[in-house]
Amino acid sequence: MDIKVLGPGCANCKRTVQLIEDVARERAVSVKVTKVEDMREIVGYGVMATPAVVIDGKVVHAGGLPNREKVGQWFAAASS
Repeated sequence: MDIKVLGPGCANCKRTVQLIEDVARERAVSVKVTKVEDMREIVGYGVMATPAVVIDGKVVHAGGLPNREKVGQWFAAASS
């Protein structure tokens, strides 16, 4: 899975990256997480609130820290 976390580098953005990596490790899911801080690229996804998460080119979350259950659902959906 190719995952991008969009945001300016705020604390919630960093926590989002860590949460995704933690849940992926727990579920033995192979992910590539990239942090995107360039505002032009972020706006290019149509995102107006950060942190935002893009999985395989699709925005799946925007604004605020996602919870552990939501992140797990992303991985479950990808594996089905």
